[in-house]
Amino acid sequence: MGFVAAAAALVLAAFVAIRRLLRRSGSIAHAVLVDTDEHTTMDASGAVRSIQAAELTLPAEALEEIWTPMHLERLARTYWRYLSNWTLGLIQVKYDEDERAIVLLTRPLVLLRFKAPEYELGATRGIVRWRIAGGVLVSRAGRNGDGYLQIDVRRCPPLGPDTARLHVEVEVANFYPALASTIARWFYNATQSRIHVLVTHGFLRSLARLDFAESKVGRYAATVDADAEPDPPQPAAAQAEPSPQPRTAA
Repeated sequence: MGFVAAAAALVLAAFVAIRRLLRRSGSIAHAVLVDTDEHTTMDASGAVRSIQAAELTLPAEALEEIWTPMHLERLARTYWRYLSNWTLGLIQVKYDEDERAIVLLTRPLVLLRFKAPEYELGATRGIVRWRIAGGVLVSRAGRNGDGYLQIDVRRCPPLGPDTARLHVEVEVANFYPALASTIARWFYNATQSRIHVLVTHGFLRSLARLDFAESKVGRYAATVDADAEPDPPQPAAAQAEPSPQPRTAA
């Protein structure tokens, strides 16, 4: 089966690339992982929810520079860049106008398919969300558009006039893994789920470098012609619920 081969390849990539999780020099900020008691759960219907988070301490001036729609879009691209680098290029992201396809090397083996990202940005919170649309790693029950992957960034009370704090959270919700439904839940937990947690933890640690990838789409990239600027993301409520509904599709 295609998804079994894909899972085996991901497991191999995880062991080959584990050294990539080691800390690198050049950090501008300081990232500390925030552990929860049950960061990954599966309900009776087979829906998975997984949350990984980190607290990022950085210069206040640096935070003001990156708190823009353009950098929120670049943060989204940074996640995909990290995933591809971590798997030594085995996993690639293919961009279409209305979707993002996560493929093993190239099409037609699409592991995960997402709708185009949705953005929200306010004074204290930024969100980018991808709706799950399909792929060989998604069971039929999970192709109804309710599942999503999102990055949620919240500004925390500063440590001082020159030191800011961010809470960065990566969440997968309402995801129905094909591996759990066709093989066994323990197999999913030991392979795809474990790999996702490792990748996400590595991504969160890498944010300490404040090295944001250039967006492939550039929806919110600065332009010389002000009239050509795209509409900004819709504002995100400062005290919104942990999993708010999207307001604007990118």
